[in-house]
Amino acid sequence: MKKKIDKNHLFGVVNRLGMKLTILTLLIILGADILTFTAAIVIGFVTGGTNDTTQVIAAVAASIIIGTLLSFAIANTVLKPLSELIKATRRVMDGDYTVRLEVGWIENHTVKELRELIRDFNEMTEELRNTEMFRKDFISAFSHEFKTPLASIRGFARQLYEGDLTPEQQREFSKIILDETEYLSVLSQNTLLMTSLENKDIVAERTEFSLDEQLRNCMIRLEPQWSEKDIEIDMEGLEDVSFFWNEQLLAHIWNNLFDNAVKFTPAGGLIRVSCRSGDEAVTVTVADSGCGIAEDALLHIFEKFYQADSSHATKGNGLGLPLVKRIVELCGGTVEVDSEVGKGTTFTVKLMKNVK
Repeated sequence: MKKKIDKNHLFGVVNRLGMKLTILTLLIILGADILTFTAAIVIGFVTGGTNDTTQVIAAVAASIIIGTLLSFAIANTVLKPLSELIKATRRVMDGDYTVRLEVGWIENHTVKELRELIRDFNEMTEELRNTEMFRKDFISAFSHEFKTPLASIRGFARQLYEGDLTPEQQREFSKIILDETEYLSVLSQNTLLMTSLENKDIVAERTEFSLDEQLRNCMIRLEPQWSEKDIEIDMEGLEDVSFFWNEQLLAHIWNNLFDNAVKFTPAGGLIRVSCRSGDEAVTVTVADSGCGIAEDALLHIFEKFYQADSSHATKGNGLGLPLVKRIVELCGGTVEVDSEVGKGTTFTVKLMKNVK
């Protein structure tokens, strides 16, 4: 849809521009006349009189002076900032993303387009700097997460290769290798999915499905884990909700939240899941009676590779909750967490209906 042009506004802009050009022209003419008159007097005083030649010489001298002043003004208001911008661009090409152009008096009084270019350049370098920092932190964190299980696999595989192990040790070491390879597989899948979602604004492959049935299926998938710990599952609060979005992506949310709830809830505990449909959004709540999350850790649980359990007693890759947050954002919703150490944690996910 084309933007309607405001003729009155356009006329006002042209009118203001014309007034500025008129004033500038008058000032140049006035300055030229004053300089010409002054030069004529000085030349006449030196030569002892004035004539046509004196007037011509005075006009030439005045033109030279005005031209020099105008050249100096243009060079400082346009060419100098432009030269600094070129130098800064070359530094960015060499990988220096910390460079910034300071906006001083000259830059503030240069042409509007150049001011905007300097501002956009500073914003671009700041964005590049943040991206570079994120890339380095991501590679460092990912390498650390990958290095530990690889070292474990290599160590136990070497012992299996060298032999001289009891059947019990062989089974134990094989189980460790299997668990570590499964961990690496999940880590790789989550990393690829996170990278894909961060570069995506619109989600395709949408279908209408039963959200309450999806929640039940995701919980049933973890039945061996919560049955082994004798955890009570309460899903009586599920309303019949039909939802239209990407079913596979939403399943990632519930799988992560349910997995965490089962993982951190002690034997004999309780996990309660509810689903309510409103006029504009659907609200899903996952509450457990687990160990809870410390207040200082709550500020970081949605950061990539962050794990509140610093002892790594429970296996995780630190990408589950960041994935949850990103998927919820793509659905136009929000995710909130309320937790108290020793009493449990509650995640509240709000999904918008009819999201674009």
